[in-house]
Amino acid sequence: MTHDSASPAAGEPVATARMPADGPLVDDWTAALHATSFVSMTGMHRGEYLSRLVHRVHRLMTDTAFDRAGALRIGGDLVAAHYTDPTSLDRSLRVLTTHLTPATSSPAQVQRMGALLAGIAAGYAQALQDRTRAEQERISRSTFAARAAAEEARWASEARFGAVFANTLTGIGIADVEGRIVEVNGALCDIFGFQAEDFVGQSVFAFIHDDDEPGTWDQVKAMANGELDHLRMRKSYAGKDGQQIWTDLVLSLVRDQQDEPRFLVAMVADISEEHQLQTRLRYQAEHDALTGLPNRSRFLRELGQSLGTPGGPRIGVCYLDIDGFKAVNDTFGHHAGDELLRVVAGRLSALLDPERDLVARLSGDEFAVLVRADPARVRDVAQAAVEAVRRPVVILGHEIRVSVSIGVVDRVGGDFDPVALLKAADSTLYWAKNEGRDRYVLHDPVRYRSDLQRSDVAAQLPAAVDRGELVVDFQPLVRLHDHALVGAEALVRWNRPDGRRLGPDHFIALAERTGSIVALGAEVLRQSCVQARVWADAHPGSPFLLSVNIAARQLAEPGIVDTISGILEQTRWPAERLQLELTERDVMVPDGGASAMLRRLAAMGVTIVIDDFGTGYSNLAYLHRLPVHGLKLAGPFVTDAPADNAALLGAVVTLAHSLHLTVTAESVETAGQAAQLGELGCDVAQGWYFGMPGRIDLIQP
Repeated sequence: MTHDSASPAAGEPVATARMPADGPLVDDWTAALHATSFVSMTGMHRGEYLSRLVHRVHRLMTDTAFDRAGALRIGGDLVAAHYTDPTSLDRSLRVLTTHLTPATSSPAQVQRMGALLAGIAAGYAQALQDRTRAEQERISRSTFAARAAAEEARWASEARFGAVFANTLTGIGIADVEGRIVEVNGALCDIFGFQAEDFVGQSVFAFIHDDDEPGTWDQVKAMANGELDHLRMRKSYAGKDGQQIWTDLVLSLVRDQQDEPRFLVAMVADISEEHQLQTRLRYQAEHDALTGLPNRSRFLRELGQSLGTPGGPRIGVCYLDIDGFKAVNDTFGHHAGDELLRVVAGRLSALLDPERDLVARLSGDEFAVLVRADPARVRDVAQAAVEAVRRPVVILGHEIRVSVSIGVVDRVGGDFDPVALLKAADSTLYWAKNEGRDRYVLHDPVRYRSDLQRSDVAAQLPAAVDRGELVVDFQPLVRLHDHALVGAEALVRWNRPDGRRLGPDHFIALAERTGSIVALGAEVLRQSCVQARVWADAHPGSPFLLSVNIAARQLAEPGIVDTISGILEQTRWPAERLQLELTERDVMVPDGGASAMLRRLAAMGVTIVIDDFGTGYSNLAYLHRLPVHGLKLAGPFVTDAPADNAALLGAVVTLAHSLHLTVTAESVETAGQAAQLGELGCDVAQGWYFGMPGRIDLIQP
């Protein structure tokens, strides 16, 4: 079966709609066609014949892809059954419309029904035209040797042709090979609104229309010269009132007994309604119903055409998003939001040259502008858009002020992917959002590649956890006053399949943003406890504190405490020897939500330490409200000349000890740093001076 996927009805089928029952539709169709034509079938056989057609109608309405050829065949089958009276098609379409309309509840379903009825009508007209042409050919090819029989047959054929010529709904015109019209039927006069005398004697070439494809009339001339026998096209004409008429035109060449061209026979079916329906559906498919602007599909098509022209004009794309649009909807209602979108659409359209530029609504409050010009003008358009949207608008009695963020990309015409280009502009838009909004930002290919790499890393993280690609290294924690080992911090690494080994700086922040930190953190804790258990069993009697980082996103999980408790139980690692490190920005905000979970963990015996202390809120007054056992000083306190920071470090250590908190210093790289930190009262230290991160079995007690 051939499916016309480009048909206007190629979209949503009506599979979910309740189709009319076969019986009533068959009965009504049989009654409607009764006595309209001479059909050599009994009433029962006519019902069975139409029942098969109804079954095919249902399938055409419900199949995923619309089969226009199938609709054409139904029209042809009506003619094949000799339903050739001019009223047969009209009655058939009325019955089908009456029964199918209740089953169409969406625009796509109405579209499917319209395409089906149009296809049946076109198939009927085509079959009737083919039937008439066959009659003509039988007439023209009668042999001279059987003149008496041929004359009688010709008389009968001419009588039948005369009846068809006079009564058919299809317009028929006959012209000589010079192109002068010699005869037309009433249907052709009705289609054009002319009288027969308005046609006869006229040249067919007088009916050239401005919309005709180049070369159309060259083909007609070739047919008149005997180079073609048949020609079919869709062509527009101007009617008597100047209104454009769209037709399905079939031209046939009639030859004489010496096989010389004699006449051109034109069969014309008025398809203006079908053409208008297709035009409306095409417009609806490519335009946004709310703003009237082109939609994403139309924008991508035109962008692709511009990009696919080698050496074509330089083009720019501005991807726009309204800042604060959700607040407008939430505050004033969706009616106000819709009106705001229409206002923005109008302001953007007013900025552009319709001959060169295109503005489209992509979705929601997102718009795109295609500018076919040099980069300077693209930037001018972007700045003008920022200023235009910034102007206040009064909606429903309220003055509303919004702004717009814009990502700008420009390219020279060539072989580029329009979807990829739009994606790059969308990414650039979010740079503008992150940099303060109410502005445009130019695309930076280097930055974009970095973003794509980070996105690729984020997308692969969940699978990496499942495949066991995350591993843990350990860095010793050393007591400063005697340099004794007291534990180790677990540091996650990612051994990627391409051989690269990534540190946490490359993927932990991404994992937190995407939510995969929950599974990742649980896996790191499990691995760390398993390896720490093996180390502790190999060194009985050695105190060993396992320190593991935990993110705020993990603490937001309702079952985090149960997850940690389950891992400790499974690995036989004591809660009293587990230390969890959180950054101060995650816990140093009053009513931050993490304190309840921390209290439950502390009640289990887990030690809580504030990591990177001094880089965030530094709300020391809030410390006494939290179940915190220690502080880990940020690396810059140590690496940025600790001698110069001695007074500050001493004050922090003193305050921490007054709150009964231990103090750990990280990034200790020299003996001098270790000595000074010990003099200032720091309790524990870690860093390259005491040991590089590595396998836990390399750590000696």
